[in-house]
Amino acid sequence: MAEISLTLIQTFYQVARHGSFSGAARELNLSYQSAANHVRRLEQILKGKLIDSEQGAKRISLTPRGRALYNLLHPELDIMLERLTKLIESQRSSLRVGMPQAIFFYLFPRVLSRFREVFPEMEFAVSERDTVLAELVKNGSLDICISERYFGDPVVPQRLLGSYRLSLVYPRSWGEPPAQSDIPFWADGKPFITYEPGQTLRNLSVDFLSRDGRSIQPAISTSGSSSVKRCVEEGLGFSIIPSWCVGAEEETITTMKLTSLPEVRVYFGSASFLQKHPTVQQLFEDCRRELVGPILDPPRGEGYTIAPL
Repeated sequence: MAEISLTLIQTFYQVARHGSFSGAARELNLSYQSAANHVRRLEQILKGKLIDSEQGAKRISLTPRGRALYNLLHPELDIMLERLTKLIESQRSSLRVGMPQAIFFYLFPRVLSRFREVFPEMEFAVSERDTVLAELVKNGSLDICISERYFGDPVVPQRLLGSYRLSLVYPRSWGEPPAQSDIPFWADGKPFITYEPGQTLRNLSVDFLSRDGRSIQPAISTSGSSSVKRCVEEGLGFSIIPSWCVGAEEETITTMKLTSLPEVRVYFGSASFLQKHPTVQQLFEDCRRELVGPILDPPRGEGYTIAPL
């Protein structure tokens, strides 16, 4: 089979997306005839008809094979082209990674130290986000995401790194900790400090504290665990944060690991076409070596088998 060029694939993709040769021609800055010729050439290479169009008709329709090819390309082609554009614009190798602020602040420096031993010249660009990570990978803004959410999206395959527990933290001056089963009752009337709306750990905490029909209203909301913990240290209220945010010798706060709450899982995801890229594989292995064991509990049990990289 003759080698298929990216130009032919891109032209077909835009024709299918716009539903016309003219729309694709405008998008790609081609002539109408060039767009049509590209599609005809691709059909010759693939030995099959991809598009049905009548003479003079403004709209085209996809054949079953054309529809199958378009579905195969969408949205992967957009992501690949976006990444190529950014690489060419920057003229420097980079890896764009998104993750919650707490994971980067508390856990990732040791991972980066190992990663940069292998790729010292690569720029590591971090977006500290909890929400919309899957969409940022799908639209080409990120290459990798470390998330406490499982997306279930084949375009952003994920692999489970491990899990961790949450801890109740509150000012030491408040006295002895309550029994875990009494925490929702204990929390009544106390100022609750947590994360911004939509963040995974806020949702888990609110669900736990709202058991038995109770209502919990945050007094302070902020973007990351370092800010939440700082507010607790200043005596402004209590919170529920990752256990690895709290040191063994805390002078101003009391902490209690919450074994009654489900473990929080941490997933490693990437754009599917980057799964075998050396930098992606290296970062996954570095995350596993540095985090699983000392910080995260290893994956175990049914339901932990996530699409492998």
